Amino acid sequence: MIDKRHRNTALLVAGCFFMENLDGTIVTTAAPNIGESLHVPPTSIGLVITSYLLTLAVLIPLSGWLTRRLGTRPVFLSAIAIFTVASLCCALSNDLAVLVAMRVLQGIGGAMMVPVGRLVVIGRTEKQDLLRVMSYIVWPGLISPVIAPLAGALITTYASWRWLFLINIPLGVLAFVVAWRLIPAGRSSTPPPLDWLGLLLTCGGLGGLTYTAHLISETRMSWAPITALGAGSAVFLTLATWHLLRTRYPLITLRTLREPTFRLSQSGGFLFWLVVGSTPFLLPLLFQTVFGWSAVRSGAIVLFIFVGNIAIKPATTPLLNRFGFRRVLLAATLGMLATMLGLGFTTPTTPLVIIIALTLLSGVARSVGLTCYSTIAYADLDPAQMRDANTLAATTQQLSAGLAVAVATVALRLGGLLPGTDSAARDYTAAFVLLGLIALITVVGAIRLHPQAGSSVTRKPTAPTGTNRSDPGPTDATPDAPGRIAQDTADRLS
Repeated sequence: MIDKRHRNTALLVAGCFFMENLDGTIVTTAAPNIGESLHVPPTSIGLVITSYLLTLAVLIPLSGWLTRRLGTRPVFLSAIAIFTVASLCCALSNDLAVLVAMRVLQGIGGAMMVPVGRLVVIGRTEKQDLLRVMSYIVWPGLISPVIAPLAGALITTYASWRWLFLINIPLGVLAFVVAWRLIPAGRSSTPPPLDWLGLLLTCGGLGGLTYTAHLISETRMSWAPITALGAGSAVFLTLATWHLLRTRYPLITLRTLREPTFRLSQSGGFLFWLVVGSTPFLLPLLFQTVFGWSAVRSGAIVLFIFVGNIAIKPATTPLLNRFGFRRVLLAATLGMLATMLGLGFTTPTTPLVIIIALTLLSGVARSVGLTCYSTIAYADLDPAQMRDANTLAATTQQLSAGLAVAVATVALRLGGLLPGTDSAARDYTAAFVLLGLIALITVVGAIRLHPQAGSSVTRKPTAPTGTNRSDPGPTDATPDAPGRIAQDTADRLS
């Protein structure tokens, strides 16, 4: 049973996750207004977005080491404070260089805020409650990309672009006060030496790949610098992988991927996040450029993704308890595949009710799928692996969020190169089909998942022990195991 304090901590982290994700996308629609205010071309405002995403990608891998060195409470409180103060500085900026610098500072706070907060939550969650707790944390990541374009448009239309950042001030102050009361004062420890080479290779590769994604999304860019930067980033990440698997104290421990359920959550979840993040970007473009809809109407239809997210949320836990992760995840990935194909073949003459239904079902599939991936990631891990797994999961998730728009842009460009795609409508059809192919890969992963995988966090009866590595076995099946695991994890994290 989840006590009130623990539930409130999970909701606190969810709120921080919402702020972090919202700030990554809400600025997009305000680019013309910000550019006019700062006397720079609107295209230059891309730096405001990219600097934030770059900082997140580069610094998230460092969060695990910092919590060992300083403790979770001071790092989490400092992260909220930095994020809030940086938001105020962003709102007060009168120069592009200052705004970009403050966005970097904001990214520093965001990079520590969510991974460390999530570490506090999962470290004190019994496995039988993990499913419900993770559902609290997942939904902000689903909502923010959907409402950000419409929220940004409304704020810049009826107020000033500075309110894009000022809205973080009361939220940040509230989060700091709540965190001060809820987050316990744990003990810091002496961490292993910082893996400087791993930091250089990993952060350089992640930063380069994120900036490559930004260049891809800029339609005026040629492919030569994109290819060069992308290839260099791939080399850095390859060397980082080789190093992290061989060094004694790696910045990110890749050995956690030996656990089948965690490996699935990172591979399948990464691809699923790409499709999830690409959809809110492509749909408004389809509705406005092909269907001829207004921005308000297209934004209102896209909000049905959010309706689907919320509508299915109360049923997610009962479904997983009844059918298990494999069946529910298979249904979610198939649902995502079907809705991508369905949306790709819609036309201006398609009845509005069908478009709304497809959008709504897409939201349902998103919500269920990401809850499955986020929960099963920690279902079969030992307590000693939680911190390393959390750092890797946060890094993977942020990378997928940074690449989502680039994937959508590439899919749209490739659609225009395919034979017979001589109209904008066909370009979008091809783009959604390509996203459907990515969703198909996640379907294959769900099929290969063991039927009893993740059963330690559901009430679904487990199979006989010893059938698979993902089977928790007799140790975790004992009545006292969930509490023992949570206590061991809390002790290790503190």
